[in-house]
Amino acid sequence: MKVYNTLTKKKEELETIEEGKVRIYVCGPTVYNYFHIGNARPFVVFDTLRKYLKYRGYQVKFVQNFTDVDDKIINKAREEGITAPEVSEKYIEEYFKDAAALNVEKADVHPKVSEHIPEIIDFVQTLVDRGYAYERNGDVYFSTRKFDGYGKLSKKDIDELESGARIAVNEDKDDPLDFALWKARKEPDEIAWESPWGMGRPGWHIECSAMAKKHLGDTIDIHAGGQDLQFPHHENEIAQSECCNGVPFARYWMHNGYITIDHVKMSKSKGNFFTVRDIREKYDGEVIRFFLLSGHYRSPINFGDELMAQAESSLERMRNAKRSLQHLMENGEDGEMTAEEKTALEGFDRFREEFIKAMDDDLNTADGISAVFELITAINTQTASGATKAFAKEALAALSELTDVLGLLVQEEAAGVDAELQALIDERQEARAAKNWARADEIRDQLKAQGITLKDTPQGVQIIRE
Repeated sequence: MKVYNTLTKKKEELETIEEGKVRIYVCGPTVYNYFHIGNARPFVVFDTLRKYLKYRGYQVKFVQNFTDVDDKIINKAREEGITAPEVSEKYIEEYFKDAAALNVEKADVHPKVSEHIPEIIDFVQTLVDRGYAYERNGDVYFSTRKFDGYGKLSKKDIDELESGARIAVNEDKDDPLDFALWKARKEPDEIAWESPWGMGRPGWHIECSAMAKKHLGDTIDIHAGGQDLQFPHHENEIAQSECCNGVPFARYWMHNGYITIDHVKMSKSKGNFFTVRDIREKYDGEVIRFFLLSGHYRSPINFGDELMAQAESSLERMRNAKRSLQHLMENGEDGEMTAEEKTALEGFDRFREEFIKAMDDDLNTADGISAVFELITAINTQTASGATKAFAKEALAALSELTDVLGLLVQEEAAGVDAELQALIDERQEARAAKNWARADEIRDQLKAQGITLKDTPQGVQIIRE
């Protein structure tokens, strides 16, 4: 497999530290609100990376943190009249609800900043002891210029960065480029912990470095996140981690592209800000996941109703293929597969190979999805006049093998055949038997208006939902 490494700006063969094992750290949400569609993209993309690596036989340890100590959380707590931990716990719970709707699996470890304060303090103290950090009035800053490699991820020149940097009024640091590792408590109601520098809390960047070190080691295989985190967050993580640990922090850096809303950058001030919770009122989570995987993860992707409707239609085609095979598994012919079916089944290997080729090429889910649809076309062609139960079972296994990797078609559909729908189906069958074509057509049109098509097959009536 090849992945595009942001650090080297090229695709590279994936060679892990330990053969057959992959250690991945993905930056998670700051939990003060529901996560938005932009947040959802790295959650879905790197969940898919994890699934694919497992499919290819790797043993994966996947860590995604929760930032539960932050100015935004403190401000939200003040607004709502509750404590910062109450705010973060509320939105961690809501995160899991929305993530589950997108078929995003829980990480192997979901570390919280609040549960890693001793590790963070030790990390900061090591940087102070080694001369890479200094204390000022309870704040601790990293000496950016002391790390020779600063800017190697984002390809920013440190002198150019300095020309645009400023020291804020409330900061007391030696250089405008230095950043906070530990922040002294400023207000009595701020969440804080005891430290060698007084009561305070971690800076943002230090959190991920300390948690990655504890759960994955000094050097990890893949560090991933949104494009917006390249600078300064990931740049600062590299600087502090490599100064603390004395070894490279991550072998590969993977970043997904931005999402625009109707070709405009998403912004609360522009009123085009959408949380996944908002979007789920109109589209189910699998539709959102399909949409997020329909383009290459490094490319910008545009969110809008027209594109979501296309994603919904495409996903429904996948679902109908699955339903059709399930129908044949119950109502198809008994006995062994025919020679033609066996030949068709062998031909399915080609689509699996196309899928793997696409996914091996820097997780190209767009081409991977195309391979799935080619498989569906081949299945539909073979089953157009019916099929044996044995073939339907094997064809469904071939389809599920690929869609499982993409995290699609894994949710049990809530929309079954209720009593009212079954009564209409039965009445239509009776009308057809009595050659009452007018009533049969009337029922067909009534169901069509509800997005339900009835397909008469030799194996019985098949329900197709649009």
